[in-house]
Amino acid sequence: MIEKKKVLLINTHLTYKNWSEGTLNNSFIQKAKEFFESKKFEVLYTKIEDGYNPEEEVEKHLQADIVILQTPLNWFGAPWIHKKYVDEVFNVGLANKTFLANDGRSKENPGQYGSGGYLLGKKFMVCGTWNAPKEAFGNIEQKLFRGKTTEDLFSHLTSSYRFCGCDIVPDYNSFDIFRSKTMPEDLENYPKHLAEVFGL
Repeated sequence: MIEKKKVLLINTHLTYKNWSEGTLNNSFIQKAKEFFESKKFEVLYTKIEDGYNPEEEVEKHLQADIVILQTPLNWFGAPWIHKKYVDEVFNVGLANKTFLANDGRSKENPGQYGSGGYLLGKKFMVCGTWNAPKEAFGNIEQKLFRGKTTEDLFSHLTSSYRFCGCDIVPDYNSFDIFRSKTMPEDLENYPKHLAEVFGL
């Protein structure tokens, strides 16, 4: 019997009453869930705000072929609960030597820093929701990001996964969410992006 492929969807949204209730991020999670179920994947899910067990999260990562981080960008980063999640989960993965055993270097083999991960063959992607407009990225004339792309700005989210051996695939974003009228279109186009980057 062929074992089902699995995807882990991680929702980092942190609720702020009467300001940020998480509706858009929940909608992207639902779109991803429907897409992967249509491709016969088993969907694993964690909403960090609802609580989690670090050991169970390690196991979810080990089972998953694909991990997708769904996040709002609060002050240009994921909500603080995500950093806590990474620290706790990845420390367990290091301690039990399932994510990695070292950083890839040794006295015998200097190697390359960040080449010691065990999560080889797994794919990681970020789906972000931004107040920033799309035009703010990849444009050297823009004073804030000075030519940086979303891929550049997501390095603090992707590096832990790359360090542990995951392949990073192109991110997907919904921009200018408080002013733009493109959110329905962003949601509609999301499955096409997932199909392209994961070859499904």
